Amino acid sequence: MENRKKTVKDYIRTIPDFPHEGIMFRDVTTLFADPRGFRICIDQLLHPYAGEEIDKVVGLEARGFIVGGAIAHQLSVGFVPIRKKGKLPGATLSQDYTLEYGEAVMEVHDDAIQAGEKVLVVDDLLATGGTAEAGIKLLERLGADIIGCAFIIDLPELGGRAKLEALGMDVHVLCEFDGV
Repeated sequence: MENRKKTVKDYIRTIPDFPHEGIMFRDVTTLFADPRGFRICIDQLLHPYAGEEIDKVVGLEARGFIVGGAIAHQLSVGFVPIRKKGKLPGATLSQDYTLEYGEAVMEVHDDAIQAGEKVLVVDDLLATGGTAEAGIKLLERLGADIIGCAFIIDLPELGGRAKLEALGMDVHVLCEFDGV
């Protein structure tokens, strides 16, 4: 019997060949379903920002809503979703971005962030960084002061972290997986 403490990575299930052959899908639903794993995840995502002034937590669609909502609750601050095009009612700002298989559009309500508000951007997975970059561009257009970007998983081979750091972002990840 192993006495080592479980890490966030231990709670994440890998599903081979999903959604396409050759892809190793990192499934965080097993992490979210375990109360201890989920608590460890939220605590560790928050840790580097202890003592920082944060006005809003911004979650990227869709699993970023789960961790973002929990973090916002823990900090007693507001939560702002950045969603796929057409999902938000009311006036929005839009940002195009490139995916491996085409293009997509992310949106945020045009009144979700006030200029100068300090925000933390969160999501479950950092791969190529395209979704996060689109979210960052939207937030910058609203005048947000982005204090950091926090992710559960990084796939370093896909270069997302380097892309966000090149934009001047502080990037915090809980674990890494090799491959795609």
